[in-house]
Formats: sequence, C-alpha cells, structure tokens
Amino acid sequence: MDGTALPDGASRPPRSIPEMFERQAASTPDATAVSVQGVRLTYADLNARANRLARHIRAAGVVTGSPVAIRAQRRAEMLVGLLAILKAGGCYVALDLADPPERQVAVLRDSDPTVLLTGPPLGPTLAAVRTVPLDHDPVDLAAADLGLPLGPEDVAYIAYTSGSTGAPKGAMIPHRAVLRLVRNPNYLAIGPGDATLQLAPLAFDASTLEVWAPLLNGARVAVFPPEDPTPERIAEVASAERVTVLWLTAGLFHQMAEGPVGRLRTVRQLLAGGDVLSPQHVNSTLAALPGIRLVNGYGPTENTTFTCCHVMTEPVSGATTPIGRPITGTEVHLLDESLRPVADGETGELYAGGDGVAHGYLGRPELTAGAFVPDPFAPGHGKRMYRTGDLARRRPDGVLEFLGRADSQVKIRGFRVEPGEVEAALLRLPDVRAAAVVAQEHPRSGNRLVAFVVADAALSPPALRQRLGESLPAYLVPSSFVRVPALPLNRNGKVDRAELRRRRVRQRPAVSAPYRPAEHPVEEALTALWAGLLGIDEVGVDDDFLELGGDSLIATQAATEIGSRYGVSLGPREIYQQCTVAAIAGLIADRLLAGIEEMTDEEALALLRQHQVNEGQPAGAGDTDRDG
Repeated sequence: MDGTALPDGASRPPRSIPEMFERQAASTPDATAVSVQGVRLTYADLNARANRLARHIRAAGVVTGSPVAIRAQRRAEMLVGLLAILKAGGCYVALDLADPPERQVAVLRDSDPTVLLTGPPLGPTLAAVRTVPLDHDPVDLAAADLGLPLGPEDVAYIAYTSGSTGAPKGAMIPHRAVLRLVRNPNYLAIGPGDATLQLAPLAFDASTLEVWAPLLNGARVAVFPPEDPTPERIAEVASAERVTVLWLTAGLFHQMAEGPVGRLRTVRQLLAGGDVLSPQHVNSTLAALPGIRLVNGYGPTENTTFTCCHVMTEPVSGATTPIGRPITGTEVHLLDESLRPVADGETGELYAGGDGVAHGYLGRPELTAGAFVPDPFAPGHGKRMYRTGDLARRRPDGVLEFLGRADSQVKIRGFRVEPGEVEAALLRLPDVRAAAVVAQEHPRSGNRLVAFVVADAALSPPALRQRLGESLPAYLVPSSFVRVPALPLNRNGKVDRAELRRRRVRQRPAVSAPYRPAEHPVEEALTALWAGLLGIDEVGVDDDFLELGGDSLIATQAATEIGSRYGVSLGPREIYQQCTVAAIAGLIADRLLAGIEEMTDEEALALLRQHQVNEGQPAGAGDTDRDG
C-alpha cells in the first residue's frame, strides 16, 4: 500500500463535516439520526433531504464560503438545514429566536448572508435577504451527495458573541475545529446506540456538540420540543427518548441537581459548563446517579465549545470544581504578561492553541489581532492561539483550576458578556448621562448584571428595561437598574466598579406598578417566594416579574416551587406571561378548581381544607358549587 486515498477517501481522516457525515450515512443508512416528537429520520433520509436542499440553495447563489443564515425552532428541519448549508459549501449563521428583531437584523447585516433559511418570519426588515422555507423539500432535485471539495480550513459556522464596542462580533469557526471537538474525543465516548438531547439554542455554541457529536459518530439527536426547558421537562424528555448524553448550562445543572436529577436514569454521560460548577451540586449528582460520568466543560466560543474538560466519577474534595485538561487537538498555555509560561501552582492567563482556534472575527481585523496572537509554541509558522482573558493555575497532577477573569467579561447564564456592550446600549439612549454595568453574584442564579445609571428623572427603570429589550437579547438586559446621582470614582478618577460590585441592592426596585400588599395567604406565600428567589426585601402583588429582576432561571425555579407547593402544572413561560403575583395566584386558583371537577367530593373537600389550613383559601374557592 502506498497510502493513496481510496476513491471515497476512506483511507484518510475526513476533511470536513459533510464528508464525515456522509461516511457515517453510508455505513449506517438505516439507523435513526434524528428523533423529535414522534418524527424520526434515518441517516439515509437526513442525507437525501440535505442533499436536495443543498442543491436548491446553491441554485439561489450559495457558493463555497457563503454565509447562510438559519432561523429555526427545534425540529427535524433545523438539522436538515444545517447539514444542507454545509453540503452546499456555505457556513451557517444561527439566529436566536429569543433575541429582539433589532439584534437579529444586526447579525444579518454584519454577516451579509446569501440566503436566509427560516421557519417563523422575522418581518419586512429582511426584504433584502432571499429567504428559503426550512420545510421546503425540492423532491425533483437529486438526492446524491454533492461531493464539493471542502477543506478543514473552510468556515463551518459564524458564532456571534458579545462585543465591548456595543456591536456583536462573529467568530469564524472552521471545519477542522468542529472535527477536533467530536472525532475521537478524550472527554466523551459516543457511538451507535447513544442519543444526545439537542437543547441549546443554535446561536449558543453548546449546540455544536449537541448536533455534530452524535451525527458524526452514528448516534441519534433527540431534539427537545420547541418549548421552555425546565428541569422536570428535561428529565421527562430525556427518559422518553432514552437520552444517554446530556449537556446542561451551569445554571440548569444546579437546578437539576436540586430537583429531578434522580430521574436521569438513562444518561451515562452528563456534561455541564458555561460557568463555574458548584462542588456541592457535582457531588450530589454523582451520589444520585451511581456510575455516571460527569464532565465539567470549559471553553470560549473562539476555541470551539470546549478547551478543557474534567471528567468526574468520584466526589470533588476541593473548594472549586477543576476545569481539567485540554481536549484532543488542543494546547493550553498559562502565561504571564510577557507571554512566558508560569510555574505550576502560579496564576497565569490561559491561552488556547491547536485545531480548535477560530480564524478570527468576521470583518474585524483589529479585534482579531488583539485576541488571536501568534503561537510561539506551535511548530512551523502561521499558527495562532486565542487569548481567553481567563486566569487559571495548573496543579501538580496537570489538572487546571479556573480562577476568574483577567478583564471585565463575565458569564451570564452560560453566555459570555461584555458589560461594555450593555453600557454602550444604555448610553445611546438620549436621557442617559452616564452608566456602569457590573456583575453581582446571586445565590440562586449565579452572575447577574446590575446597571447603575445617571439619567433624567423622567426615565424610569421599567422604561430603561423596555428600551434595552428592543435591541439586546434577554441575557444582556440587566436584572436590576439602580438610579444614582453620580457614579463613584476611584483615586485615578475612573469609575469604581469594584465598589459598585460590592453594593447589594435588596430594596424593591422602582417598578411601573404602585406597591400593593398581599391580601390572602396564597399571595403572601408567593410574594415571599419571589422575594427570596430575587434577593429583595419586599414584593408587591402587582409588581412585574421582569422589572423586579427576574430571569429565565429564576422563573424556572419559581414554577418548580409553585408546582411542588400547590400541585399544579406551571411553566416558566407562564411566569413571564402572567408577570405578577396577583395573576399567578389567580392562575393557581383556576387550576385547583379545574382539578376539583375531576375529584370525588371527599378528595375535593380534603384539597380545599389543605389550602385553607396551609396556604389560605385560593381566590374564588369559596364560591365553588359542587352541584353546579
């Protein structure tokens, strides 16, 4: 054998995502590739549909290197669309349905896609972008592989992250970076018979793992339904779909550990990350699920999802959860300010090198030059490493420990955030004279953004929240807005952000509704619950949940507590929609009364007595007439 590749390229490693997928589809054509709400696609089905759609969008102008935007709910067509974009030679730009239209339009303008593959319409602002419905299946086109000569350096997707200048920036991730993440990884064992849960938004880089790890290794993608994920619902879907590999953000992981973690009986490997993992929650999960492999995954988007992973099967004994060792195809360097390696045990800034490093930021040469620097440790020339801005130290056993940020970036619900982007958005408002945004640790939901604002009296915190929500995604809108006469300055005349981080805001914030106290025990219990979850001293029954500083994680916790206490089914979306304690109390009453109609008289009487004794009579319960 002279090492020459066979016609199908099988003697050499795959060079692109489509090539690796097509080898898998040829090997296991009848295996299930995708399952969602009763719909199943085999590898052959998925490959054929993606090939037809790829030919369709190439006819629409997509060529190698073309950005193609995709805006999709979690369903089977979403995966067809992703694969079709790559097969057509394009790179996908995922839009987050939860982002405000202004943010989505900003990403589209920056990426300038040739085509937009879309499910729900975005509106007339995108008239200049040619759209193709995601559910379009051009059955008249050939279903054979296109065979385009894609290489490892071609861009697979562009992922947008927070930018300090006020505009998001797009990291260009090549095919080699994704293949390095999922091909023979040292942190994950996955193959035929496994199933991963696709839960993360496509715009969040955890989806890279959730989608391509199974599809490029003969496993199944079990797509979570297009609804808000709660720990209970995740456990239910994971069980029904027999999920074996599950990824959770740190916030969801902590909630799962405090809730239905024992129901994840089919899960063999549980990965979590995006923020610091609590050793207490790690250890309780390992105790609840004997034999599970728990993986702490660390890494910035610019180094393709994971840089380091720490695999745990035994309890963590230290005060922090390590981030572990570099994954396959990755080099990690802890360096001082002169880019010299630090000794084991000393603190250094973490630089990531190897195959996971992105090409840089789309159309941002200055930002690229500052973050992607020449790699003096790599053989040859032209290699670069990514400066993460994270501080870490290496233990004697080679395991890395995360020590925090070297700059102002913070993690909010798994997203890396530049407070400067939020400050820039605030300062664009005509009535804001000065603003500083800092992260404060919240005992229930981790880091939360707090904005300190110098503004005209007419501009209220609810108005600030509303205006920011029109241009920023939810995770960038501060949980609390504090009006101050002036921002504190340190001795150098700069804003004293350390002092702002120390300020604890426990008083009821300025909200749009006047304060009204609870009138019956159900409202009293709910106001106490909200105050505890939100970390404030007082809540009125007409106060808006978001204006009080609520977010998706706290909404999930509130829904779980309410369901446990009252025995009613309530989702986090309903917390957002109902907004106030008064409305939630009425909803609880309605559902209790609806449930009574299905009970015997004795069961109904016992239920009413229970809530009269423990929580007080729900609103309207006293008017119930069992005889109609």
